[in-house]
Amino acid sequence: MLQAEQVAAFRGERLVLRDVDFSVPAGGTMLLVGPNGSGKSTLLRLLAGLLRPAAGRVLWDGEDALADLATHGARLVYVGHQDAVKPGLTAAENLKFAALAGGGDLAAGLAALDLAHLADLPARMLSAGQKRRLALARLAVSTAALWLLDEPTLGLDTASVARFGGLLARHRARGGMVVAATHLPLPLADAAELRLG
Repeated sequence: MLQAEQVAAFRGERLVLRDVDFSVPAGGTMLLVGPNGSGKSTLLRLLAGLLRPAAGRVLWDGEDALADLATHGARLVYVGHQDAVKPGLTAAENLKFAALAGGGDLAAGLAALDLAHLADLPARMLSAGQKRRLALARLAVSTAALWLLDEPTLGLDTASVARFGGLLARHRARGGMVVAATHLPLPLADAAELRLG
C-alpha cells in the first residue's frame, strides 16, 4: 500500500502542497485532478522519490518509502508529461532498455500499444501520439507495482486510449497501483480522486 501522510511540498519559493493525505491499496487507483499549477506533477515527482517532502511522509506498506531510493525506484515506473524518447533510436531500441530493466518482453510491449509495425522506424519519424504510445509501452514491459503517470493520454487517439485502458486494467488485476495526474477522463473503473489546488 502507498500512503501519504500530511505531505507538503514547495515548487521554488511557493508552497504548492500542504497536508496531503491519501492511500492507494493494491489494485487501487488515485487520480490527481486540479487546475494547472495546483501541484499534481510535483506530487508525482515526490511519490517517485525525485523530490523530498517539506513535511510529512510517503509510506510503502507502513515503512518510509523514501528511506532507500534504489529500492523505491525498483517498485515504480514514472511516465512524465514529456515522452523521454530518444529521436536517433528506433522505437524498438527506445523500448529495449525498459524491457531489459523491467523483465518484460520487447515484442509484447510494442504490441500492447500497437507499435510493432513501427519497431524499426527512428523515433524522430514518429508522430506525437506514436511517441506517447512508445513512452507508455514502458509500462507494458515493467513488473513494477506502482505506475506514476503525468497526463498519460495527452495526444492519444480513441483507439490508443482504449488499448491503454486494457493495459491499466491488467496491471490492476495483478494487484498493481496507479497514481495519475490528468485533465482528461481516463479509462479507469472505480478510481479514487484527490483534488488539488
